[in-house]
Amino acid sequence: MKISGIVQGVGFRPFVYNLAASLGLKGYVLNSSEGVIIDIEGESEIIDEFTLLLKSKSPPLSRIENITVAEGFSLRNYTTFEIKESLSKSGKFALISPDIATCPNCLSELLNPDDRRYQYPFINCTNCGPRYSIILDIPYDRHETTMSKFKMCPECESEYHDPSNRRFHAQPNACHVCGPQLELRVRSSEFEVKNEKEPLKTAIELLRRGAIGAIKGLGGFHIACDATNNEAVKRLREKKRKSNKPFAIMCPDINAIKKICELSNSGEILLNNELKPIVILPKLKGNTISEYVAPDNNYFAVMLPYTPLHHLLFQNGVNHSTSELLNSSTPQLLSSFIALVMTSGNLSEEPIVINNDEAMEKLSDIADFFLFHNRDIYMRVDDSIVRDYKDTKRVIRRARGYVPYPIELGMKMPEILGCGGELKNTFTLAKGHYAIISQHIGDLQNYEAVEFFKETLKNLKNSFRVEPTIIAHDMHPNYWTTKLAKELITHHSSLTTVPVQHHHAHIVSCMAENHIKEKVIGIAWDGTGYGIDGAIWGGEFLISDYKGFERACHFRYVPLPGGDKAIKEPYRIALSHLYDAYGMDFLKLNIPFIKQIKDKTKIILKMIDNRINTVMTSSTGRLFDAVSSIINEIDTVTFEGEAAVKLEMMADKSITDTYKTQKPEARSQKPEYPIVIDTRSLIRQIVNDLLNGVDRSVISAKFHNALAEIIFEVCRRIKSNTGINRVALSGGCFQNIFLLDRTIERLDSGFKVFIHKDVPTNDGGISLGQAIVAATKNAES
Repeated sequence: MKISGIVQGVGFRPFVYNLAASLGLKGYVLNSSEGVIIDIEGESEIIDEFTLLLKSKSPPLSRIENITVAEGFSLRNYTTFEIKESLSKSGKFALISPDIATCPNCLSELLNPDDRRYQYPFINCTNCGPRYSIILDIPYDRHETTMSKFKMCPECESEYHDPSNRRFHAQPNACHVCGPQLELRVRSSEFEVKNEKEPLKTAIELLRRGAIGAIKGLGGFHIACDATNNEAVKRLREKKRKSNKPFAIMCPDINAIKKICELSNSGEILLNNELKPIVILPKLKGNTISEYVAPDNNYFAVMLPYTPLHHLLFQNGVNHSTSELLNSSTPQLLSSFIALVMTSGNLSEEPIVINNDEAMEKLSDIADFFLFHNRDIYMRVDDSIVRDYKDTKRVIRRARGYVPYPIELGMKMPEILGCGGELKNTFTLAKGHYAIISQHIGDLQNYEAVEFFKETLKNLKNSFRVEPTIIAHDMHPNYWTTKLAKELITHHSSLTTVPVQHHHAHIVSCMAENHIKEKVIGIAWDGTGYGIDGAIWGGEFLISDYKGFERACHFRYVPLPGGDKAIKEPYRIALSHLYDAYGMDFLKLNIPFIKQIKDKTKIILKMIDNRINTVMTSSTGRLFDAVSSIINEIDTVTFEGEAAVKLEMMADKSITDTYKTQKPEARSQKPEYPIVIDTRSLIRQIVNDLLNGVDRSVISAKFHNALAEIIFEVCRRIKSNTGINRVALSGGCFQNIFLLDRTIERLDSGFKVFIHKDVPTNDGGISLGQAIVAATKNAES
């Protein structure tokens, strides 16, 4: 038997061993580069029972994709059933397990003073612990992980070789005696400590005192502080982020989360599952979390502890009795904190730091102390971010816990690299029926991020034995990924490169994860994407399939003065929209925004009129920025999309009124498309409401409702022309829950709507779409 799927590093071989032994079957089981191989002999009825139980009783972390059975071999007359050494086969690959949060059994041992691993920060077993972040190569064996330097003590060695033990072939298996250890270093003279030789206890005390700590975790460093300490969080924001982007927080348990957030049953399930992602949850009014954690935002980004060290950090002291620590079968910590800030340990826009020396070099200006350990991280991986939307998980950032789980495509693919975009980058490797999407790489705008891309690509190519023959990339000529594709084909003339339009990739990504191959009305709304006409697209309605697209509709082009600079200075696009709607009369408008920017108007108007460093855009993301800037008097933002987020957060959900929207008319009858939606009337109505003293929360809601109405009217028009009733929504604008809700409600009658689930709707998902488009075009050629 050959079993493929997630069957390595999850206790599958001991499960097979014990199952075969219980049924009296003989033979062997081993790991290979393509999964698990079983050679088994016995009565046919018993082998049938074995096969059924193999599927129904497999370990909780395993995921069987396929079982191939080959019969008719001559009997070997095995006398025992054994676990053999792993077998490596050239070109073959096995699916790799992601890193898994601490399991209940290990947590119980961690908190039990009578257990030999009591308070050991690196306790793990075959059901939990590091996987992807420590694997050097496959098959997944200890010598191919960063645990290879730790020689197991006799007790750990005995567990490791005992098929009946939960730690049988648990590659990171270790204990206080033989495994990784913590080390504390205090850098700030403000926080003196008496004894650095008790790193855990001292770190907890420092956090209580308001210190900021750099704490080495599973896939990199976190920067931590007490989330209820205003001074500490404010100091962290000033030191690290210098922006209003929300910090993630970690709470000790569900009860603590319920004190600060609204929590549904499905949200609780998301928080509690073995992947332990960050979950976006609505804030409760009157919560005790610092106002600096998530300013101007209605949500917290919350997670539960997912490593033993995290659990220990929440302890109220480090010496408790068994009765205090254990509550029946479920351990409960007596927590020091209701929440800790746990934000990525990096400098702005750089990848998360994984190396102790690198942390000292880069994070010393931020952290008052460092809590290190000496288990190396091979593959850096950030925390995943998900949202509970209509009782279903929606991934926003795909990283720890989800990577390297592949996306099953339901179609055979050549070996392809989809390079992704410039912002929120991921790449995709396609092989067989799978798409392997990398963890979140980030914005490819510095050397460190580019190197992270390269090291991750090298690792995943090796782990999945992929040698791409086709390179798919964005059409933008200045993206690093475009230059990479050209560089690769220069050195490897046999490669084929396929440029893929940004918004087509968005829609195909949504189609692929929903297994749709027929044409759809694809609505791709985001901030930036290079169009086939050289303009910046972003408010697109595409009639799309895997092969290609027709641009059916878009927002009217407006000038984007300063190009990318307008992302950080949204007053530029706001001024452009006002100039477009009113001409020079916009300067006479008696609204605060005009008074605020009056000293800047002359140079921006000159840029627009003379097309100096100015491109044309149809971007919905920039339209959000413009409206928010106009009604909230926003000159500059501290992170991309901040103005748009503020507009969403302030919207009054009780408002159902909308602005009058243009009925979609074709620009010409031959060809009928593209329809152009004129935003000038919308801008004028918003300004009129401002002049009439309408509350900004009402204006925001009416604007959102108007966009949903535009979507409905355009889709209705396209459906009447084509008969297509399938609508795929993609792009960063659909992270806006108000917009998504109103859009789905409006399309509920007459359309079948598809949205992203396991693949991000933002630019973190376009690499998948690129790979699918490239495969389709390659098949045709």
